[in-house]
Amino acid sequence: MWKHRTLADAAELPETPPAVPPEQAQPWCNFVLWTPGRVPAGCELETGTLRKEAPPGRVEGHTAGRTPWSDNNPAAYRFEIAGSGRRLRVKQFLYDWAFPALDHPCLWESRTHAAPIDDRHVVWFGTDYLKNAAASARLDRTTVELSVLRGTFSEAEILDLYRAMRPAEPAVLADFAATPFAALSYWARRPEAAAVNVPVGLWTFRRRRSRECRWESGAAAERLVAGLGLPLALGGLDLDGAARFTDDQGREEVEAVYSGRPERGRELRLIAQESGRGSLRVPAEPEDQPGERDTVRVAGAEVQLGWIDERYGPFQAVYAHGGVEATLLASTAVGMDRAWFLEALAEAMP
Repeated sequence: MWKHRTLADAAELPETPPAVPPEQAQPWCNFVLWTPGRVPAGCELETGTLRKEAPPGRVEGHTAGRTPWSDNNPAAYRFEIAGSGRRLRVKQFLYDWAFPALDHPCLWESRTHAAPIDDRHVVWFGTDYLKNAAASARLDRTTVELSVLRGTFSEAEILDLYRAMRPAEPAVLADFAATPFAALSYWARRPEAAAVNVPVGLWTFRRRRSRECRWESGAAAERLVAGLGLPLALGGLDLDGAARFTDDQGREEVEAVYSGRPERGRELRLIAQESGRGSLRVPAEPEDQPGERDTVRVAGAEVQLGWIDERYGPFQAVYAHGGVEATLLASTAVGMDRAWFLEALAEAMP
């Protein structure tokens, strides 16, 4: 399995993230690091900067390259491409503090649309929180976000840039594919890391910041999901891991990750609880996010269904069935369409 390097203490973090070539940065990343084989005409690729992982904490005055919303210090890699009066930024990391909202969280609250990168991955176009033209894709499990900082880049240029992405170190792919989510995730490995309250989909589900969780893999994860009658495989994807979440009011739910190769890039996330015992509310309220919503019947149950694109997803379902309340969320990819999701949803019901 993959084992990345980390700092022992937040005090070891440099004042600003250093410039590091991608091949040298990969050993410090808990995600596959991608680099473009070509860039838009008239532009050059600048050496990226690496934010190394460290335990939670802050050093006074050392704020450059740090997450503004918490004291946690997960790894990230950032590079810029510039030329002819225009510039864009690409940031890569493992989105592991919640399910990545709509599989393109940096485009939250903007109307988005997708295009296939290859026969597996898709890239999403929209507007980021700074109102910049932006794009996002999950290449295998790596979140790759792009923001136009100056000038303009056409969607065709941005799509071509994503199509030019290659692993900085191809030899690590097999190790990452053998590594479960819980062994990579900063939040799963570090119980002292503060929770982050963020949206996850088109239907509202938020966890309190004051909660505890413990991630499991293998037989322990299987026992955890079996307690709620959840399956060991879903939509052709095997159980990757599971966690029990408990907040300070005693509310409790189980979250299960189902992922599939190649490189575990396709994912379903099932969050379930005994009726009325957890943080999930059924029926759920819609999030303030553009998308399509409907009510459908699956396996005899009324289901709140939300999606962006029927060809690629992402989909979210909220339902109650057999004494269990749950929400099922899907990542986005070629082939993860409405028919596939509804079949997976029927399999999920105990």
